Amino acid sequence: KEFVQTSERVKSVDLHPTKPWILAALYSGNVCIWDYQLQKIEKSFKVTESPARSAKFIVRENWIVVGADDGFIRVYNYDTMEMIKEIEAHTDFIRSLAIHPTLPFILSSSDDKLIKLWDWEKGWICSRIFEGHGHYVMQVAFNPKDLNTFASASLDCTIKIWNMDSASPNFTLDAHAKGINCIEFFVAANKPYLISGSDDYTAKVWDYETKSCVQTLEGHTHNVTAICGHPELPNIITCSEDGTVGVWDTTSCSF
Repeated sequence: KEFVQTSERVKSVDLHPTKPWILAALYSGNVCIWDYQLQKIEKSFKVTESPARSAKFIVRENWIVVGADDGFIRVYNYDTMEMIKEIEAHTDFIRSLAIHPTLPFILSSSDDKLIKLWDWEKGWICSRIFEGHGHYVMQVAFNPKDLNTFASASLDCTIKIWNMDSASPNFTLDAHAKGINCIEFFVAANKPYLISGSDDYTAKVWDYETKSCVQTLEGHTHNVTAICGHPELPNIITCSEDGTVGVWDTTSCSF
């Protein structure tokens, strides 16, 4: 493969929980940390010649972890900018990384249709490979209410729920009419739901315990590419290729 790009398009962002920092992964292969209080770039450096699609803080280690189109995961100390580890992780683009909230685990998902679990306390071994999706795996997310489970979203139009102890999914939701770009867990009334965004122009809210869609959020006129639940307010936020951001009031929803 040959990768040629000059774009500084932002492919992912992550917030530091205590510092006023936003971590951005760029299509150019650069990573930068913005200080949103000072309105300036705190740090910026080149990771790879290929696009960097996902970058996350691992705060308890003072690390940044980056996944790129060259299939590598790279880990840096964000104080010294020293590279900690470089892993040849996948045979195709890495779309998403997820950091376990308490254990030394990283999940990666890729266009090679695989999800992999990495353990940095055991020499960065790949401790499990999760197979089952039939197309690119666009995003993975840990369940905040059950840290042994996670969800994945794929362009095969399905959501899968996994247990970290098993290479096979617990169950599959035939979720959307077209590919699914994004997924996240969302807690409402102390109950966890899944929210997903798709190329069918909709976002959906799922009660994954009953395996049912409890709300469809319609209004975008193009693909929904990013989605998140507000940590305090009863809001779901959606981003779309129609150029708009939608803010949805969950108190008016039916779940």
